[in-house]
Amino acid sequence: MASRMRGPVAAEQIPGFTQQDLRDRFLVESLLVPGAFAAVPTHYDRVVAVGAVPTAEPIALATIPEIRSEFFLEHREIGIVNVGGAGTVTADGTEFRMEREAVLYLGRGTREVTFASDDAASPAKFYGFSAPAHTAFPNTLATPDEGTIRELGDQLTSNRRTLRQVIHENGIRSCQVVMGVTRLHPGNMWNTLPSHTHERRTEFYLYFDVAEDARVLHLMGEPTETRHMLMANEQLVMSPSWSIHSGVGSQAYAFVWAMAGENQSFDDMDHVQITELV
Repeated sequence: MASRMRGPVAAEQIPGFTQQDLRDRFLVESLLVPGAFAAVPTHYDRVVAVGAVPTAEPIALATIPEIRSEFFLEHREIGIVNVGGAGTVTADGTEFRMEREAVLYLGRGTREVTFASDDAASPAKFYGFSAPAHTAFPNTLATPDEGTIRELGDQLTSNRRTLRQVIHENGIRSCQVVMGVTRLHPGNMWNTLPSHTHERRTEFYLYFDVAEDARVLHLMGEPTETRHMLMANEQLVMSPSWSIHSGVGSQAYAFVWAMAGENQSFDDMDHVQITELV
């Protein structure tokens, strides 16, 4: 199931947007639907967001009309994270075991991809972030304890968090996709503090492990014209290059961050202190 194309939206449009306008253009509320495949094409660095939650039967990574390809990864690559129960991804006959928070990279030219759950009652929930690719890198799996681990923030400022870089220039190689998982420590609520923009790339956040009675207040917009969206569990938000991305939750939570654009350097960002935001 392909969703409508998202974007482009200019920063100058934001002051005239209602809250519903923002949600319609930047939020994906139902990406991970039991028994279904979803794809959300965007104009933001040509990224396509994918969701697959296999239950009784495996689900295929199907191509969509917007990318004009015989198969989904004909001209693209994809990073995949499992945020649900255990499962497998099979790529051109090779089976990759996907525990919760495992990360898989599939390169350009991978023709047949299927998603499966070990237990239909506790299904795997596969989130994919795909961007155009101009060469092929090897399909590579990272288990939940693999990657570059960075401990960030401070308990005193409520943003102590563990950031795990997996697909990046010093980890699993890719053309454009950069991906990892950040988990806030208990009692901490702020992510990505200070907020920042990426002049040369798009970033998406998929929030997960958000309690049913909790929400994340996600901040977006230009630093001089900020807006917010309240987000629930397993919802996705898109941040164009001109938008900050930061947030605070009513409880601790986790999120998958993923980027695409012309630069893969993780620290290439323009920080904006919270005292500078308007």
